[in-house]
Amino acid sequence: LAIGFAQIGGLSESGAQAQTKPKKEDKSGSATNLFGETVTVNVVNVEVFVTDKKGNRVTGLTKDDFELFENKRPMAITNFFAIEAGKAVAPPAPPVVATEASPAEPEPIGPPAEDQRLLLVVYVDNFNLRPFNRNRVIREMRAFIDQKLSRGDLMMLVTYDRSVHIRQPFTSDPGLINSALVGLEKISGQGVHADSERREVLQRIEESTSASEAVGWARAYSESTFNDLSFSVDALRDIVNGLAGTPGRKAVLYVSDGLQMIAGSDVFHAVQAKYAEGATLTQSFEFDASRRFRELTAAANANRVTFYTIDAAGLRAYSSISAENQSAGQGVFIDQIQIQNLQATLQMMAEDTGGKAILNANKVGPQLEKIADDFKSYYSLGYSPPHNGDGRYHEIDVKLKNKKGLEIRHRAGYRDKTPDTKMNDGTLAALTFPFQSNPLDLEIEFGQPKAREDGYYLVPVNVKIPLGKLVLIPRDTAHEASIRLYVAAADSEGGTSEVQQSPVPIRIPSVDIERAVHQSYTYTLTLLMRKGDQKVAVGLRDDLAGAVSFVSRGVRIGG
Repeated sequence: LAIGFAQIGGLSESGAQAQTKPKKEDKSGSATNLFGETVTVNVVNVEVFVTDKKGNRVTGLTKDDFELFENKRPMAITNFFAIEAGKAVAPPAPPVVATEASPAEPEPIGPPAEDQRLLLVVYVDNFNLRPFNRNRVIREMRAFIDQKLSRGDLMMLVTYDRSVHIRQPFTSDPGLINSALVGLEKISGQGVHADSERREVLQRIEESTSASEAVGWARAYSESTFNDLSFSVDALRDIVNGLAGTPGRKAVLYVSDGLQMIAGSDVFHAVQAKYAEGATLTQSFEFDASRRFRELTAAANANRVTFYTIDAAGLRAYSSISAENQSAGQGVFIDQIQIQNLQATLQMMAEDTGGKAILNANKVGPQLEKIADDFKSYYSLGYSPPHNGDGRYHEIDVKLKNKKGLEIRHRAGYRDKTPDTKMNDGTLAALTFPFQSNPLDLEIEFGQPKAREDGYYLVPVNVKIPLGKLVLIPRDTAHEASIRLYVAAADSEGGTSEVQQSPVPIRIPSVDIERAVHQSYTYTLTLLMRKGDQKVAVGLRDDLAGAVSFVSRGVRIGG
């Protein structure tokens, strides 16, 4: 997908002409502020789940029951909401003190709806699933989706079949998700191929005549498995990053038969069991994917995404029990290594992001109910860190004061994104999902595409920006605004451009300012695009006000 820039600035109505001129760029990529300093208050929200030793939800806690730490330093909790059964609970009323002064405004009892709305991605990993296991879990998930989620929750169904397929875009209608889940039962699950490949390599190791031959088989199997594993993790990370710019609580319900933490670890143990050479196991560390999983959970925490993982295999039977597999290389110990290796990743994904892992359960319904409790009952703690947009990852720890015997879960940290990163994320979210936030009242209009000899089209895109929505600061004989535009495009085949940005400094003569604030400033981009259905997303940041908007619109190019 090609995307290019050309631009023209001007007011959309006749009258005073807006003049644009370049501004000096600082190292962060933001236009240099000519007017003063803009102070942005950054609030980090942490969802906290508290249960007793039996896993029952604990309610009735207050802000004073919690301690919050960032990088092991205590932070003051500035925002606190207790959510029970999907509703905000009012804090205890302070004692009434007689006074002649007017009573203070009551504190809000609930969080902003958009900031606390749930976006749930049901991610069915067909590539790492056996059809029987998947279909058994899907039947219980359908009841969970139909009965346990709240009105207003948004859900999306995704499958991974060597590539990501969105089976049902975000919707608040659980019936649409369930209908799509029923359709999945007819699709082949590819986990059975992994079983046959593992049996084959274990058999070859058993029949080998030297340690070097056996190691060769183990390495070939592990290289292939690690390659497939890398694609699986990358697909998950793409979903997590795609959710980055969307507001609200985000969760991924991930269903698979497990992903290997160390590709082929059990196979190398089989070689060790046959030839008793200690150096064999060290070679397996070349196929250690733990770093990739740590990067995945760090990205999830950075984007406020919680993983809930389901091991669809349930209570596993050891493959070595069968007569055909009984050999020195296929003992119960080797099977135990495989199971632990597959489940370790599911455990890590959930624990690092504050979620839950469902393991060793043939019936997942009761555990799904506990996940539903997470969606409906939790504590939201907010604090203002002593930094803003430093781009670094910061650890988070939450503790309970004088509450012994209770268990607490929350995400392990977050990345303090730079303003440009946040804008890139929001623009891509508007492009990928039905997400729009438009307080600045942007409008997108497309001009007439012009065909080129190479088959591409030059497409004018007019972005209309109401000047009355911007902060315009008087300077000398003019009023100035400093805004930055972010643009991305996607075609119908899933090709997505990188987000491109451009500063748009605006200068309006002071004598024309009264008329100008009732007009719109039009910024025209010329995008280079392919024929077919396209979608364009635009993000706008007012550098002085700190206000942002994201809009998107589709267009068909070339008839």
